[in-house]
Amino acid sequence: MPPRIRLSSGCIPQPLRRQRLLCQHELPILTRYASTAATATTPAASPEQMTHSAAPIARFPPSQPPSHRNPEYRRSQLLRQYTSLIRTTPLMVFLQHDNLQSVEWAAIRRELSKALQKVDEQIASEGRSLPPIAPHVKVQIVQTSIFEVALRIVEYFRPNTSTIEAGQTPSAVDPITQTSAEVPLSGSRDDPTLSHDLSRAAHDAVLRMKGKHELAPVLVGPIAVLSIPQMSPEHLKAALTVLAPKAAGFPVPTRKANPGWHELPVQNGLNKLALLAARVDGKVFDVEQTKWVGSIEGGMDGLRSQLVMALQSMASSVTNTLEGAGKSLYFTLESRRSVLEEEQKGPSDEKTDA
Repeated sequence: MPPRIRLSSGCIPQPLRRQRLLCQHELPILTRYASTAATATTPAASPEQMTHSAAPIARFPPSQPPSHRNPEYRRSQLLRQYTSLIRTTPLMVFLQHDNLQSVEWAAIRRELSKALQKVDEQIASEGRSLPPIAPHVKVQIVQTSIFEVALRIVEYFRPNTSTIEAGQTPSAVDPITQTSAEVPLSGSRDDPTLSHDLSRAAHDAVLRMKGKHELAPVLVGPIAVLSIPQMSPEHLKAALTVLAPKAAGFPVPTRKANPGWHELPVQNGLNKLALLAARVDGKVFDVEQTKWVGSIEGGMDGLRSQLVMALQSMASSVTNTLEGAGKSLYFTLESRRSVLEEEQKGPSDEKTDA
């Protein structure tokens, strides 16, 4: 390392030395003028302001309440997305996928959209007033661990709304012990009055139910979810005909009616898909029950007509049963009356003959 060379005052150029001296003299003057100006412009504090301290700065914005899980993380955003999807989707189908390529996913989604649009057109041609739902049907890959937590929150988390509105400490009910959890930390991320999906109350309420949901054995490995925003057996049948016709027991689309379904990217992708289960109106259905839902003719209107016919037949059968019991009792009493009349007539006829 070379030795440091100290420059004497004589070695410094004259303009730089003069500029440094001017700066040293001007700095105290500027600071003095700034301090006097600040004291002159600042008004004197009143006694009330001296007694009351300033309001504390809000730690969390009003649009984002404090959360037990950091809302900036991608896992937290996925959890909120999955809970919203589960709450608003009455019909979900779970498929296992095996490393599908992007080209295969695009081809499958294209054929699925075509099949669902045909169902909407058929419903419109029949004159039924149902909104088209084909644009809202989606197939997406989910993170199984986060999706399982979202299922537990939707199924088992029941916040005590009365105590939350009153501002009391109990915030959630444990699904196992059925007792309220008290967390004496108000105004923070562990505030018991908070009941959103990322709150501490939701986390503690569903922690003991880990792995106990009916869909927990299904949510293993790579999973894709088909979400249908309305309960429509017709759309479910069209989707299963495209995604898993052999497993669902539906006829395979013909090459003449649907040539795109027989293309190589679609077939390669479908060979990597497997139908696992479904969630229909909050209940878990296996493959056979899913096939039964898709095989309902006429959709929900057809199911309602079948229900009406079943109720009518049940009422008629009950009426026939009650009428049959009354008729049999009537015939029994009539036969007994005739027997009694014959017995009474027998002795009187003998006396008259004698």
